[in-house]
Amino acid sequence: MGKKIVIVGGVAGGASVAARARRLDEKAEIIMFEKGPHVSFSNCSLPYHLSGIVENSKKLVLSSPEDFKKKYNIEARTFSEVIRINRKEKTITVKDLIKNQTYEESYDKLVLSPGAKPIRPNIEGIDNPNVFTVRNVDDIENLNTFIKENGLKRIAVIGGGFIGVEVAENLRLAGLDVSLIEFANQIMRPFDHDMAQILHKEMIDHGVELILNDGLARICDGYVETQSGKKVEAEAVVVAIGVQPETALAQDAGLEIGETGGIKVDHNYVTSDRHIYAVGDAIEVYHRLTHKPTRLALAGPAQKQARAAANHMYGIPNRNKGVIGSSSIHLFNLNAASTGLNVETAKQAGISCDSVYVIPSDKVGLMPDSHPMHFKLVYEVPTGRILGAQAIGKGNVDKRIDVIATVISLDGTLEDLQDLELTYSPMLGTAKDVVNMAALVALNQLYGRYREVKVSEVRKLVENNAFIIDAREEKEYNQGHLKNAVNIPLSEFRDRLNEIPKDRPVYIHCRSGQRSYNMVMALQNLGYNNVYNIAGSFLGICLYEYYTDYVTCREKIVTAYNFK
Repeated sequence: MGKKIVIVGGVAGGASVAARARRLDEKAEIIMFEKGPHVSFSNCSLPYHLSGIVENSKKLVLSSPEDFKKKYNIEARTFSEVIRINRKEKTITVKDLIKNQTYEESYDKLVLSPGAKPIRPNIEGIDNPNVFTVRNVDDIENLNTFIKENGLKRIAVIGGGFIGVEVAENLRLAGLDVSLIEFANQIMRPFDHDMAQILHKEMIDHGVELILNDGLARICDGYVETQSGKKVEAEAVVVAIGVQPETALAQDAGLEIGETGGIKVDHNYVTSDRHIYAVGDAIEVYHRLTHKPTRLALAGPAQKQARAAANHMYGIPNRNKGVIGSSSIHLFNLNAASTGLNVETAKQAGISCDSVYVIPSDKVGLMPDSHPMHFKLVYEVPTGRILGAQAIGKGNVDKRIDVIATVISLDGTLEDLQDLELTYSPMLGTAKDVVNMAALVALNQLYGRYREVKVSEVRKLVENNAFIIDAREEKEYNQGHLKNAVNIPLSEFRDRLNEIPKDRPVYIHCRSGQRSYNMVMALQNLGYNNVYNIAGSFLGICLYEYYTDYVTCREKIVTAYNFK
């Protein structure tokens, strides 16, 4: 007789443990408990039911208990809540939610994969019937049904993380009026503030009312009120301000909880009880870049943890290198992806770092559907070790971020990245890929051959009347420029050196940074010692400035925006 493996939680982590254990041991008795009605559903696809991209919610369920039994000889018991772990007896107490009865089930190995639950703030109106959270298929069905049956038109989404942004997008695609309220000064915290501005513009361009720097205070009849006193019309509210790990079962059993609030596990995902494993959103994991514990609620890492835990049960070694946090999102017409640390999180971890921001084309410019790709690379100073990257555009940003994630996992540096050999087709990319280009620019910066200022610094330069050169052609300049910029095109600057001062800093930009980069390098070779490229150039400046200009009506620093 094989092992008896009992699993609490039947979504990504739990189902993956069960499937891997079965592949390793045909004789094992495997039982999976899920307190909800479904096992193995596509959690990350839930918001897409609201827009009809996933038209039938039944398709969100990837496998049924009957399928698990027939295909894998795994017993999946739904509507079965595990309410107690009896470690001494090596049993669990299960409540059958249909029959309202409890019973005991023994185990040789127990796996906890209870996930994380949405945070519900203790505020007025939080328990109203028109307030929803999104965690499972039932949640998304209930929200969708409530909206349609009541003919609702106006929804407020609270929280600007993955769930909140995706819910807001899909509600808007369904034709509803949507407000997204976020306490922080930006949505999507994996992205630095400058990169998030691109996402802010995309949301307001598609009709989402975006309210930042303002938290939810109370939920009232027909509206919500923010902490600043702003009243936002809302017939229904979706609360997506974050999740907290489901640790009650583990805590009641006396299992150790980590400093971040997740279940503490070792490198094999064994808890403080050697017969009990834990995987997924409920656990604390090791971050390979910060060397500190963290929590990471992502499906990919949960599945890897599940495989490693099942392997360990059967004596198969696991090399746990820690997590780096790679993620991606589709938002209206943009794709966005990130990996590793951004500048803010690197500094919070005490890591000395710098970054470069480049905007090359995602494929050869003369090809159809060629678009700018906004790419930010973060690296350690002085080692050049790559710490993270963020990419936003209409093309294959995930491919570029996957490359960076791989290089980070191999402890790669800027030197490694600049020489990385990648595929090339004019229809798919460029001969010098964006990741190679970013590494080359970063190496020049690291070695002191080149200096740049960030888009976040440009407003101050304009207000202080710094000497700024616009290296674009006159026609481009006339369509919109920084208010105090002098137009000296790259094609003319060698004949106009007398107009460029040597006794004060000179800041140069073009459309996306390539022409201005070339001018900076040339001027340095001509004896100019105080020249800077403006990272992101005019396209990056316009995107960075636009959202704040829009919501505050402050004076613009450009004569006209240019987003192309």
